[in-house]
Amino acid sequence: MAKELIFVYNADSGKWNGYMDIMHKIFSPKTYPCSLCAITHGTFSIRESWKEFIDNSPVTMHFLHRDEWEEQYKRKGEQLPAVFIKEGEAISTWLDAPTLNSYSLEDLQNHIKNNLPELVEEKEKSE
Repeated sequence: MAKELIFVYNADSGKWNGYMDIMHKIFSPKTYPCSLCAITHGTFSIRESWKEFIDNSPVTMHFLHRDEWEEQYKRKGEQLPAVFIKEGEAISTWLDAPTLNSYSLEDLQNHIKNNLPELVEEKEKSE
C-alpha cells in the first residue's frame, strides 16, 4: 500500500487569509503561527529550493490548509502545522508541530530524504 505525506499548514485557505498571512509575515514574523509556511514559503511565494525538492521527490506529497484538512479528513483539534502519513485509509502524525517548529527547510528536506526507503518502499511495490 502506497504511503503519502500530507503537509498541513496552520493557516486557512482563501485570498483574504493569504493576504493576512503576508501582512503577518512582514510586520510580525516572530509571532507568525505557521512554521511550515515560514520555512517553505517566502513572503509572496514558495521557496524555489522547496519547489525543486517536491518536484524531484519520489514521495507523494499533498499540501492542505487547516480548513481544507478539517473538511476533507474530518479531523479537528490537531496541533498544527504537522505532516501526516497516510497508508490506505489510516492517517497518523509523521512530524508534529513542536518538531516542525524547530526545523529549518534543510532539516525538513533531510528528514524526508533520511526516511525515503520507508516512504517509497511500498509505493514502488504498488506500481
